[in-house]
Amino acid sequence: MISYQPLWTTMKKRKVTKYQLIYHWGISSNTLRRMSHNEPITTATLNELCLILNCKVQDIMQFEATCEESESVSQKREEINNKQKKRRK
Repeated sequence: MISYQPLWTTMKKRKVTKYQLIYHWGISSNTLRRMSHNEPITTATLNELCLILNCKVQDIMQFEATCEESESVSQKREEINNKQKKRRK
C-alpha cells in the first residue's frame, strides 16, 4: 500500500500548509483529501508536489505491503509457477 505519511512531515519541515497548496499552488483539495486517505493520485501531481516542496518522491510517499497484498501476490506467483511447470511437461 502506498502511504503519503511522509508528505505531512515534509510539509511541516518546509512550513507549507494545505491552505498554501490549495490557494497558492492550485493543488486540488480533493487531491489532498485522497492523500490523507492513502488513495491513488497521478504521477503528474507527485511531480508537482516534488517541485513545490523541493524534495524527492520518497519525501512524499512510501510503500509498505499489507498482509493481504503480500498473500495475494504470493498466491499469484504460485499460480504462475504451476502454469509454467505444466507447460514444460
